Amino acid sequence: MRRSRSRSTDPEPAAETGAPGAATPSDTGSEEDLAAPKWNFFADELQRTSLWTKLTRMPSLTAAAVGWAWRANRRDLLLALGASTVAAVLAAVSLVSVTWVLDALLAEGPITARVRAALPAVAVVAGVAALSLAVRLVSELALSRLSTQTERIVETELFDLTTQARLIAFDDEEWADAMYRARDRGMYEVPRMVTATLDGLTGLVSLLSLGGVLAVLHPLLLPLLLVSVVPTGWAATRAARMEYEAQRRLSTGRRRRWILGDRMASRDSAAELRSYTMRDSLMADYGSLADRERETMLAVAWSQTRTRAVGGIISGAATALTYTALGVLLVTGAMPLAAVGTAVLALQRTQGQMQQLLYTLNRVYECGLYFADFTEYCTLARAALPPAPTAPPPARLERLEVRDAVFTYPTGEEPALRGVSVHVDKGETVALVGENGSGKSTLARLLGGLYSPQEGGVTWNSADFTAIGPAVCERISVIIQDHTRWPMTARRNVTMAQGCDPARLEEAARLSGTDEVVNDLARGWDTLLDTTFASGVNLSGGQWQRIAGARGFYRTADLLIADEPTSALDARAEARFFTTIGEHAARTGAAVVLITHRMASVRTADRIYVLDDGRIIQHGTHAELMAVPGRYRELYTLQADAYGGADRE
Repeated sequence: MRRSRSRSTDPEPAAETGAPGAATPSDTGSEEDLAAPKWNFFADELQRTSLWTKLTRMPSLTAAAVGWAWRANRRDLLLALGASTVAAVLAAVSLVSVTWVLDALLAEGPITARVRAALPAVAVVAGVAALSLAVRLVSELALSRLSTQTERIVETELFDLTTQARLIAFDDEEWADAMYRARDRGMYEVPRMVTATLDGLTGLVSLLSLGGVLAVLHPLLLPLLLVSVVPTGWAATRAARMEYEAQRRLSTGRRRRWILGDRMASRDSAAELRSYTMRDSLMADYGSLADRERETMLAVAWSQTRTRAVGGIISGAATALTYTALGVLLVTGAMPLAAVGTAVLALQRTQGQMQQLLYTLNRVYECGLYFADFTEYCTLARAALPPAPTAPPPARLERLEVRDAVFTYPTGEEPALRGVSVHVDKGETVALVGENGSGKSTLARLLGGLYSPQEGGVTWNSADFTAIGPAVCERISVIIQDHTRWPMTARRNVTMAQGCDPARLEEAARLSGTDEVVNDLARGWDTLLDTTFASGVNLSGGQWQRIAGARGFYRTADLLIADEPTSALDARAEARFFTTIGEHAARTGAAVVLITHRMASVRTADRIYVLDDGRIIQHGTHAELMAVPGRYRELYTLQADAYGGADRE
């Protein structure tokens, strides 16, 4: 497969060009590469957009978040909302009850009579407090249940999209960055945003209730209250915006650091890391990225502290002004002592509630920013879904054809395939040969329905792959060099499904040589092939390639695509594989597309296509191609000479 030099999903650092352990810009990515990715226009938009505009966008985000909660469990959502609203109203009732207590205690008469008159109000205050506690517990339980259920369906939605998206999307840097942000934090902010939204609605109801009490006591108290708490809320909101913008700028570098860290802790890369003494170099790369992130976040923390300090100073001065105004109202007789006492309590509660509401709104705003990452990725992922099929599921293969296909990777500067035309008929064996980077694997992915050409077409029995949709993959089996080592049992690594046909499994194991591998495992087919678990075992590269071969043989398919299926096998296993792949094709009637650098293995192919720089430069049988000067004869002769002419015809 052709890969662009700028492709972000290839995390391994370039070869060292300086002293050992030195990290150069080419190792870890330049400042421009890591700080100004393709989606940077969104960060610029954040800088230009006013706070008011962002706040006006919050209703749509909160509605979307609540929509997820509604899908998760509408009963818990309604219970949490109802309980929170009741708790907010009870807060105002409690304040009115306190006023009743103060009126009784400050009335004229003996202290005993005043205390006796206050007892009913005290009982009401105690009852309201107990009821408020019970209602809050119900609300917290409902919210806790709702959060877990919301996270579950959000995760399901994310992976439902990632597993359906067309393969080409994974080669797009913008798509990869968006998926990282969605997985890193975006999807986990959805339940948090639901909780913050419900808290905000509760706080708003409570504030309106308490504000009504303050307005009755004296109209001047409300504007003074706003002046005292708004600066704090402004500072908190601005601080959240600073952090989000920094996190977004760091997204690409953080993803690269995470991948480097995964390589340094992975068993698969452990041997090569030690063989090439890469430790110092990788640690330097990792440290450079980590230092860049640390410096950015330290600068953000300092800016946030300054912003919060300004907000706190303004808010403190406004609070002092509010209490001064209360003193003036008391001295001038504009408010009686009982009303002033109630006002003090009301101001304290309302101020606390106002600050809590602003904090909650800030949480909603902050969560909304990250939630927007999740929704942004979902939008990108849905755009990357294959179109709905317009043709019926494919019948048994008669002819698979690629016509004038042109294909370019999203990050590629040049096409990986240029006007390629090939065909595969029922029962044929077709070989694709060429040097590295010639386009063989890319063409195989077109034949397998994994990629769609930007120009030209791919048809199955004259029906376009795009019209057929993903159903075409059900009739194709693949054996690829870069196979996945799934953390599952040996059986599941072959069947790739929960069900199992024992007869097909036995046959696939025999054809691929996997039977020899499984016979040596203590638990046989039930052995877990992942050493990160207690009962797991590790297989060699050749053993894993046999497992991958068995996957291809196990599936009942009309077309078998084998892309370098023997690169990790020894000579005996390789010879056995090429013998059995022909046996499998003859028994099942399947067509075979074979990609291999072992030229002797393609001699019996019905047709051979020779690729160079994304073009078909020759095609024909082995005898036809050997009869004329050209790339095929050159490559075949070079390899035959390396074996002392043993393969020469």
